[in-house]
Amino acid sequence: MREASARQIAEAATRNNVKLSAHAPYFINLNAREPEKIKASQNRILQTARIASLCGADSIVFHTAYYLGDPPQKTYSEAKKHLGEVVDQLKQENNRVWLRPEILGKSSQFGTLDEVCDLCTELEGVAPCIDFAHWHARTGRFNSYQEFTSILQQVKERLGRAALGDMHIHVSGIAYSQKGELKHLNLKESDFQYVEFLQALKDNDARGIVICESPNLEEDALLMQTAYNNPAKVN
Repeated sequence: MREASARQIAEAATRNNVKLSAHAPYFINLNAREPEKIKASQNRILQTARIASLCGADSIVFHTAYYLGDPPQKTYSEAKKHLGEVVDQLKQENNRVWLRPEILGKSSQFGTLDEVCDLCTELEGVAPCIDFAHWHARTGRFNSYQEFTSILQQVKERLGRAALGDMHIHVSGIAYSQKGELKHLNLKESDFQYVEFLQALKDNDARGIVICESPNLEEDALLMQTAYNNPAKVN
């Protein structure tokens, strides 16, 4: 991306009061067996962070790793090591974009709520991307006001009040099986309790970015905006 184009994006976002973030490519696995795949994964995160910084984005989101049959703790150690190397490189470049590992929806993927929070407590410049639909699909639970609140409270207790005030959230309808996520759905075509989710955000004074990832993302984004501002208008 040309620097002039990046500046134009940053200026337009500022002018329209739009907060930007970026999602890294999906071809990332910081627990890969092959050293060249680890290096390629790190480079994809680095390149995303560099482009995001040029465009004025505050955060990048990425899928961290796959277990590949390894015990979760071994996968965690590998992911932490290789992500730490990315953090060190960005520090050298004075790049202050937040790195946000995402909570993922399949049991084969590294990215439970605890794993993501652990990375955030151990690595500087790392913060969570909480995908509530993924967590619901992965667990078969966490789909009620009380359960949404428990996630928010865990973020607050583990990472501090500041983390609750600068959240990066993904949400959509979702289809799932015993192994977790199958595909994203429109909110009204799924069992995801989005009105209770939004009420939990309000009651816990959670702030930051909520990104809709439904297939009809514009319509569902407006649906959630309406539900957040005036739940009585939502059927």
